[in-house]
Parts: sequence; C-alpha cells; structure tokens
Amino acid sequence: MPSTNLWPRVEPLLARVERPARYLNHEWGCVVKDDAPFQFCMIYPDTYELGQANQAVRILVNAVNATEGMGAERAFLPAVDMADLMRDAGVPLFSLESCAPVAEFDAVGITLPHELAATNILETLDLAGIPLHSAERAEDDPIVLAGGPCAYNPEPYAPFFDVILVGEGEEQLPEALSLIRRLRSEAAPRADILRALAREVGGAYVPSLYRWRDEAEAQAAGSWVEPLFDDVPPVVDKRVFEGFAASDAHEPMVVPYTEVVHDRLNIEVLRGCARGCRFCQAGMMYRPVRERSADNIVNAVVRGLAETGYDEVSLTSLSSTDHSQIAEILTRVNDACAGRGVRVSVPSQRLDAFGVEMAELVAGQKKGGLTFAPEAGTQRLRDVINKNVTEDDLFSAIDAAFAAGWRRCKLYFMVGLPTETDEDIKGIASLAQRAYDRAKAAVPPEQRGSVRMSVSCAVFVPKAQTPFQWDGQISPEETLRRVGLLKRSVKYKAVDVHYHDPATSFVEAVMSRGGREAAAWVEKAWRRGARFDAWTEHFNEEAWTGAAEALGIDPARIAQADFPTDYVLPWAHITAAVSPKFLARERARAQEGVTTPDCTFENCSACGACPTLGADIELMEERVGKTGAGAANPYRRVIGSAAMGDADHVDGGSADEMEGN
Repeated sequence: MPSTNLWPRVEPLLARVERPARYLNHEWGCVVKDDAPFQFCMIYPDTYELGQANQAVRILVNAVNATEGMGAERAFLPAVDMADLMRDAGVPLFSLESCAPVAEFDAVGITLPHELAATNILETLDLAGIPLHSAERAEDDPIVLAGGPCAYNPEPYAPFFDVILVGEGEEQLPEALSLIRRLRSEAAPRADILRALAREVGGAYVPSLYRWRDEAEAQAAGSWVEPLFDDVPPVVDKRVFEGFAASDAHEPMVVPYTEVVHDRLNIEVLRGCARGCRFCQAGMMYRPVRERSADNIVNAVVRGLAETGYDEVSLTSLSSTDHSQIAEILTRVNDACAGRGVRVSVPSQRLDAFGVEMAELVAGQKKGGLTFAPEAGTQRLRDVINKNVTEDDLFSAIDAAFAAGWRRCKLYFMVGLPTETDEDIKGIASLAQRAYDRAKAAVPPEQRGSVRMSVSCAVFVPKAQTPFQWDGQISPEETLRRVGLLKRSVKYKAVDVHYHDPATSFVEAVMSRGGREAAAWVEKAWRRGARFDAWTEHFNEEAWTGAAEALGIDPARIAQADFPTDYVLPWAHITAAVSPKFLARERARAQEGVTTPDCTFENCSACGACPTLGADIELMEERVGKTGAGAANPYRRVIGSAAMGDADHVDGGSADEMEGN
C-alpha cells in the first residue's frame, strides 16, 4: 500500500471545516487490503455525500478488491473549505481508507458523472499533485483512468487522462488494472503501457495515441481523430458486462457516518432501457436491456438490509417498473419486510406502468413525493421525442397515486426540445393544472388542501450518442423567455414552477458537444476560479465567459448549432454500439412526429446494439404492455428465474464504467 499516512496532518484541519465526518475512515463495511501489491484509488470528483451514494463507485471498488493481488480505496474531492485549508497546509488529496496521498497509488480512476464536474476533475488532479496533462506525467506517476457517462464524448477531457474506459466496468476495469500491474512489474515504459491498453482492453480509448484533425479534414475523413499507430483501433466500441443478469444483485456497501444523498440500500434490478426517448443518452448507452431475477433481487434485499441496518431500500434502474417481474418482486419484498418499518421505493416510475396495483405495491407506510416525467406539454411534442406516453397515462397514474395516499407530486418537463413552439410551452401549464385537478378529485374533500403539484423544467441539452445530438440548444435568453411564458400561463397558485439555471445548462451543452477545444476552455475556466459548477452557490459564470474570451472561442456555436445528420461529430470514433444510421433515422422520425416502439415489448428496432456487442436482451418473463405480448425479436431471450440458479452463489456486480444510475 502507499507508504505515507497523512492523518497526523489532516486531523488538525477537521475542527475548522464544515462536516468533518466527510474525511473520516473506518465506516461500517469498508475494506482495506493494505498487503495487496497493486493499489488503486477510485475518486468521485465531488463531496463525500454525493460520491458515497454513487452505485458505480461502490461496485467498481468491490470489483477491484475482489481481484487477487489488488486493493482499492476511495477518495472524494474535499469541499471548498477543506480544499483551501489543505492547499494552505500543503496537504495533498488523500484516500479515505488509509489516508494515503492519492499520488502514491499505482493507478487512479476518476468518474465522469456529468458535464458540470469537468473543473472538479482538474481540482482533483491539482490537489493530488498529479500533473494535469497526461503528456506531463513522469514514469512513476499513477496511470490516470476515467470512465462514466461523459466518456461517450471524451474529447473535452482528453488531455487530462491517460486512458478513458468506455462502457460497463465490472470486468473492464480489473482487466485494465491487471494489464497495468503486469507491465509495470516488467518495467515497461509508460508509453508502452498506454499503447497496450488501447490494443488489448476492449473499450479503452487512449487520447494521446490519436492526432486531432481540423474541421474540414474531419468532415472529409469521417472522423476527428487519426490513430498514430496501425494497431490502435480507429473506432472504440463500448464494453458491455454480459453476465449482468446472472450476477448477484447483492453488492456489499459501506454505511457512512454522515448523511449522504440517497442514504439507503440500493439494489440494481435491471440494466438498460429500450423506451427510446430521443433526448436520453442513458437509454442509448446502457443497451441492451438485461433483467435480474425476482429470486436474486429479493435475496439481495434481505441480505442487504440485514448487513447494513437500513430501513429503506430502493429498486434502481433506468425504468424499474418495466421489469417483467416487478409486481412479484414488490409483493415478495413487502412480505419480507412486513412489520419492520422498512420503506420500499421504486424511483424510476413509468407513467404507463403506474396503475392501481403498482400504487398499492409501492405505497408503504411512508409516502413522500412522487415524480412523473411527461417531458413535454403536448402529445405532438411527446411523439417527437418518442416518449410514448399520453395524457391518459398521466391522469391514470395521478388517480392511482393520490387514491393510494400520496399528496405531493412533481411533474418533470424540458424546455427547448427540438421543434418546440410556444403552444407546447403553454401545454405544460395546461397539463399541470389538469393533473392538479385530477389529484384533488382523487382524495377525500377534507384532505384536498394538502394536495401539492409542482413543475420542474430542465433545459434541453443535446447529448452525444442520441438522435438529438445534431440539434442545438436554445440560447439562455430564449430559455428565460419560454420559462416566463410558462409561469404566466400557470393560473393555479397551488402549482409551483421551478427551472434549471440556463447558464449552467449552457456550459453543460458545450461540454456535451465540444471537441478537444473544450478541454482548453475547461482548464482556463478552472484557472480563473471555476469549481463545483453543479453547486448553485459556487457556479462562477464569469470564469467561463472570461475563459472563452481569452481563448477566442465561441461556445455558443458549440452549444447552439444545428447540424445535418451527415455532419461528423467530435465523438464519431466512440460508439455506444447504437449505430449512427439508427440515430439519423430516429432524428428523421422525430421531425415527422413518428414514434418507435420499445423493442423489449415489440419488434426489434434495428438500433444495432445487440449484434454489435454480441449480446441479447435478457428478460425474466415476457413483457406485456399496452399493445399486448412482445412480438418476435431475434435478440430477445426470455430466460426465466429458474435459469439463474441459486442467486446466493452467483458472483459479480454492476455499473457503467465509473458511473451508476
């Protein structure tokens, strides 16, 4: 393990910071393998209470610790007060388990959870004393890896990482670390290690092994990057964990000393979503859909609650109510937890799957608020984005939820979606007001005063690897105009309207669509004071605008430009296994207002993910939706719980590389 223990220098700082428990080790369930010859540090680039709740950090640390000869520790970016004190005192970033300097580890992994974490990545590297740029690192510096959702457009982060892992990391990360360990034991030069990673590990992108082209050359060549060596892949396909469905849903977890977000037991019940919302990156990058069995999930809940002492369990996925056995799972979990005061939640509830039975199954004794996501205010626009839900679906869900005892509901929408008009904005107000009327009608008269309905509006951000990746974001000024129209259109005082800051959404869009020029923008903004950009109180808009002016770049063009579907985008060399032809076809169908069915319920949509990955959709039972039983699909396998064997004896884990749901 790393030889330095920083605790004697860290401890005196804790009395001077807010929430010192963020920096304490020895939590229940943590693992220390100080005798392992190879040491890896997994870092979440934000505070402990956000990072410790992240499922992927937990899963990947467990996967590395389960590998012979390797130890994995966690680190989190200290809050601003602690980071400033550490710099003043000359204390570098440290791991949680052993309080060792991050720079002393053999390899370091940093998740890319969302675009607004970009400056935090530089803050993390700088605080650790690791050179910001891969090209500046010495032979004995740790190999710095990245992964997660933002890896699907890695270019804004390219100079800062030695290797970026694209895809699901349960097998990929230990494989990459094993290769690093072997080559370092053979005294291989750093450059040879990076080239071997690109050549031998599926889904490994090593930016330094590619020349960046200018725009004209990129459009002519069909890619913005050119491999510098013949054995470096010109296209990097994501890695998929094919054993997910059979893997144990029970994932040992650390119980924190301090409260964290989503402070509960989380069990991943399925991976992937084929609903096909055209704005949704997660729905494209996690394909194909794979379900764990009811036996596996129920056993994991029982074991997890017993080991952690939590009184709440969340059945997580992108679309948990789509699970073919969700009613059986909830019934069995409720029975297993009966009389123990345990709350069971399903955070991802589909409008067209939340009926009376579902409301009763997830009701429990503690009813907080429910969130439903119509996304758009009119059926025309819902068809454009392929939401495949109707007003009747929303109203049926409202009826069921409020009759079952809920009294608060949040409706989630986006503004600035492609083809959106003022009528669509007014439609949000109309839909919210009618939903409020339905909610009041579903409760006894004496309780109607407690009914609350809120509207939350995000700004559409075009994401890589989606059908809307070619569509620009509306300007911040236009966003404020549309939000103003919405607020004026809502006539009920009981319906609250909230919206995301368009300035932060603008930065998010630039980072989502930018090429390597965005990396210089990030670095310049960080040097001008930008950090913790996802935190409202810390977002420094001037740092970003000043950085753009200093560099002479136009971030508005990056965020707002519309491109034809034959325009080669900066991430064309990275794929989520969903074909560009499918994405272009979906964009054309959006313009026509034509929807595409979910291939787990109906025919194959020919997205290309299954044949490209050599993987299939894996369902425990046939899914039955509004259109009846699933139609023929050559890539759908209904494997049933009996095929899974004894879930207590299945090894494995889950998580998209460096980032969970």
